[in-house]
Amino acid sequence: MPRLFLDPLLYAFLFLGLFSPGPNVIMLTASGARFGFRASLPHLFGVVLGVGVIGAVTALGVGALVLASPVLGTVLRGLAAAWILYMAWNYYKATRSPAGMVADKGTPMTLWQAVLFQWINPKVWAVAFAASAGYGAGMAPAWEAARLATAFSSVNLGVCLFWTSAGALLTTLLQSPRRWQVFMRIMALLLAVSALMVFL
Repeated sequence: MPRLFLDPLLYAFLFLGLFSPGPNVIMLTASGARFGFRASLPHLFGVVLGVGVIGAVTALGVGALVLASPVLGTVLRGLAAAWILYMAWNYYKATRSPAGMVADKGTPMTLWQAVLFQWINPKVWAVAFAASAGYGAGMAPAWEAARLATAFSSVNLGVCLFWTSAGALLTTLLQSPRRWQVFMRIMALLLAVSALMVFL
């Protein structure tokens, strides 16, 4: 049983799928730069928890229900695109005063907001579908759910720590208001593009 929980091919697949740029990566990098590492921790742990839950429910067959319902799939994509574009607009508007203080009234995403966002995050669903279909171990559904939840959350913890830390480290390079604005607008553009990719 432990060997099945530590399938190296599954973990490699999840790392590649979750480390590549997507809504979570972009938002955590921007949050680290905008609010700092410590203030972004609730967002970070919400992503880790939420992605683990998606992995588990996919193994239990919920993913098959989503795939079988075109209407539900369209609704989820629409909600995801709307939320991502809303976040992109907030990033685009974010400004910094000459003294280096954040001038806008934005706040980091909370733990539960980050958890709930995963339910409409198309990239996470896509990775979860592929992992469930391609790297199943043939165990009972409850064990398979625990296996995928463990794999998703543990891999994603490292991914989230990396990107949030990278964003926080960028703060030292973004002391001027102009650099800050350029960085946040690049993050906003990347996030907006990811919203369009929801429908591809």
